[in-house]
Amino acid sequence: MINNLGNEGVSGSRGRASERPIGPLAPEARFGSDVAADTLRALDIPYIALNPGASFRGLHDSLVNRLGNERPTMLLCLHEEHAVAIAHGWAKVTGRAMAAAVHSNVGLMHATMAVFNAWCDRMPLLLVGATGPVDADKRRPWIDWIHTARDQGALVRGYVKWDDQPASPAATREALVRAKWIAETAPRGPVYVNLDAGMQEAELAAPLPPLDVQRLMPAASAVPGPDVVAHAASVLAAAKRPVILAGRGSRTQDAWTKRLALAERVAARVITDLKLGAVFPTDHPLHAGAPAIWLDGEARAALEQADVVLSLDWVDLGGALKAVFGTAKVSAKVMHASLDHRLHGGWSMDYQTLPEVDLLLPADPDLVVEAVLELLQARPAASKVSRRGFAVDAVPPGPLRIKHLADGLRAATDGRDVSLLHLPLSWDGAFWPFRHPLDFIGQDGGAGVGAGPGISVGAALALRGSARLPVGICGDGDFLMGATAIWTAVHYGIPLLIVVANNRSFYNDEVHQERVARTRGRPIENKWIGQRITDPDIDIAALARAQGATGVGPIDRGEHLVAALRTAIAAVDAGGVAVVDVRVEPGYAAAMAAATVRSAD
Repeated sequence: MINNLGNEGVSGSRGRASERPIGPLAPEARFGSDVAADTLRALDIPYIALNPGASFRGLHDSLVNRLGNERPTMLLCLHEEHAVAIAHGWAKVTGRAMAAAVHSNVGLMHATMAVFNAWCDRMPLLLVGATGPVDADKRRPWIDWIHTARDQGALVRGYVKWDDQPASPAATREALVRAKWIAETAPRGPVYVNLDAGMQEAELAAPLPPLDVQRLMPAASAVPGPDVVAHAASVLAAAKRPVILAGRGSRTQDAWTKRLALAERVAARVITDLKLGAVFPTDHPLHAGAPAIWLDGEARAALEQADVVLSLDWVDLGGALKAVFGTAKVSAKVMHASLDHRLHGGWSMDYQTLPEVDLLLPADPDLVVEAVLELLQARPAASKVSRRGFAVDAVPPGPLRIKHLADGLRAATDGRDVSLLHLPLSWDGAFWPFRHPLDFIGQDGGAGVGAGPGISVGAALALRGSARLPVGICGDGDFLMGATAIWTAVHYGIPLLIVVANNRSFYNDEVHQERVARTRGRPIENKWIGQRITDPDIDIAALARAQGATGVGPIDRGEHLVAALRTAIAAVDAGGVAVVDVRVEPGYAAAMAAATVRSAD
């Protein structure tokens, strides 16, 4: 995972000096919450994003007056969903679990969408909750009763890997260690530990013995067996038209290089997914089509012609095969490297269509690539040819479309290393080449609305101190639901550029309403009703300025776009947060529109 990114302190940031505690720190653990805080530090948790709540006031005190608000450092958020989204974004860059804390049942209910996103995205996350006091005799009248639940974990149990409600400081310590271990063990995902308020605030009867955290978290690498690796290697070596469906993969350069080497070794066409982070250079001649939410024409053709398909934890392998072959038998030999089946339960259907697979490699796909490549080292690599072009067109004067936004941003960044932290549904993978694992970190996972700003803040935090320019491109609906997440970035000095592709509509639903109207023979001219975010238009730049960010726009003409983006980038380079409101015409790029129609069919 990425270990060399992110400034894990907040020294020099806005808000850091004012959040240093006054007076001596507690020299030893005296309360249950002190034990919990000490354990978070022992687990090397750098940050804990939170919206405060009385149910974890004990833990809050311990983080400040026992740990000095360092390792972990608290990140104040204005909504629980943002706190979890920030931790999710951090994990998307680093591959490691950050913590988030949510207050009681009400805070957890606020956070559930963000937890579901992390679950569907298979990202590690340590969610700390609180309830109670469980002992009814210790509850304050009214408020403690409505903020106590008999089984609070049931709210998220369908989309976390594990949850617990420990009843003692010793059990709390073990639960937190187990939680982080489970969260970061493939297949990764969020976990939830619910702390009894009474336990947090009770004094320890006696000091707890030292804990060797590392011995309680043994490495649990899912290494593929030699027989299945040998079989997979022999099948790939004999293939005439192999295709690699490159799905979930880590952000490491080493894993990226090995995926590239494997594809070149067997001359495999590679298909990538715009729902996920970059895992293969999209301008490489072996890349089929452009990365997309649904397969584009070139990717579909490559899959139709394949004699061998190697899936590297592709999201919805069965659905992809069905989209291309329909009810016909898939003639290619299908090999699937994934551990995802270990997570599947009955609450959510995120496990997708059951795929037809000839060989399952039940292991971490990055380790499968490494092992297969090792056996194919003697095979000569395919001849390399020139990179595919991703032209940057000049932005024409006049009204803007999403393609113009992409061209303007590429012109304004002028060859810099950019990390795209979020993309709107209207984005076309042909707009922007991905040449590094941090060029794009993927979408939100659960396909809800409102996660983009929070995920972008968390990812920008992980990238702080690197040379990369962090850019989140959000739709207007997505930004408006998550807008106050940027306050946290401003407060803690996390440089970030948010570009809002503002079509003033929940346009994806306009597409759905048009399709329903056509099917029923009704007027498509009415598709906009109940969808458009106009009358009045929302001043997105003002929302940004209200939180201390630089707000630019609205920009509604091409001749003004590049200069506006450069102004915003200068603010980010100076350590700030900038939001640019770009008014784009409703609609999808041609390739995205065609894929949307096919997916509906």
